[in-house]
Amino acid sequence: MRRACPRSVTPLLPLWRLPRQGRAAFATASALPPTQQIFNRSVKKLQRDRAALRPESRDVDYIRDEVADRVVDRLLDIKRRFSKVVDLGSGAGHIVKFAEKDMMDKLIMFDMSEKMLYRDKDVKYEVPVERIVGDEEWLPFEENSLDAVISSLSLNWVNDIPGTLIQIQRALKPDGLFIGAMFGGETLFELRTALQLAEIDREGGVSPHISPMTDSRDVAALLQRAKYNLITVDVDEIAVSYPSMFELMDDLRAMGESNAIMARKPFLSRDTLLAAAAAYKGIYGQEDGSIPATFQIIYMIGWKPDPSQPKPLPRGSQEVSFKSLEQGGKVPSKK
Repeated sequence: MRRACPRSVTPLLPLWRLPRQGRAAFATASALPPTQQIFNRSVKKLQRDRAALRPESRDVDYIRDEVADRVVDRLLDIKRRFSKVVDLGSGAGHIVKFAEKDMMDKLIMFDMSEKMLYRDKDVKYEVPVERIVGDEEWLPFEENSLDAVISSLSLNWVNDIPGTLIQIQRALKPDGLFIGAMFGGETLFELRTALQLAEIDREGGVSPHISPMTDSRDVAALLQRAKYNLITVDVDEIAVSYPSMFELMDDLRAMGESNAIMARKPFLSRDTLLAAAAAYKGIYGQEDGSIPATFQIIYMIGWKPDPSQPKPLPRGSQEVSFKSLEQGGKVPSKK
């Protein structure tokens, strides 16, 4: 039976995360308030380090692998060979599993967890790989040095999403590509509902166990704010079945995707967990006795501005009005 995996649901906080003051790379950031620290990055690194050492770590790669496959499909649609590509928050290597040698010359895998980054170091891939340990909030890449940056389910624990997007844009060459995927606002809504109902019933209140989400409009606004061109955003869903809520939570831990919110509650009582599991199955249970978990994925594409990119036609330059088309008008042929 399939089991689930994605992170305890943690996409980005859209408009709250502002670039850090005084960051040398961005003169414009100095006038903005400092980034609000939503996630404990040290705790997240520790979780990912521990997950990499667990024997079942590879068994829970399926969501990441599925999303990475879909991201690479979008990269293939671009019909361009890239020289230097960075996989931001690469984990053990999910994008590289699907990358083909005619797509790029080299892939730089970049992740905060050294143990996760080197988990599969003995695996041979079609594309040459370089590994760099680093923080997604502080990128070491020089300006105008990268052909493309890929981020597949890695920005969800970043406090400063706008700042990271700006750093990516700065590191890209003109007409360079950013393509990413992150969890959307409907991710694990079943688990969120069950935990909230159980806590209200057993403990008289609700504490944050699942990170705040974003939606496609927020993602588009963030890319525009970071000055990307030719922005494309689309949404997809992946549904996974589990025997119960506990298997779902086990897989999240095995992935290193447990809760890392600063204000998180350290634990839930056994009584609350049992109540949540009962509520989950009672509300969302399927005929075969399993429970579903929904993972909403937001895919995004943006390009660093370049004079060679297509531009919209001047306002008023159209030859046929929409009104005439609605009335059956025809577009004049060009001779």
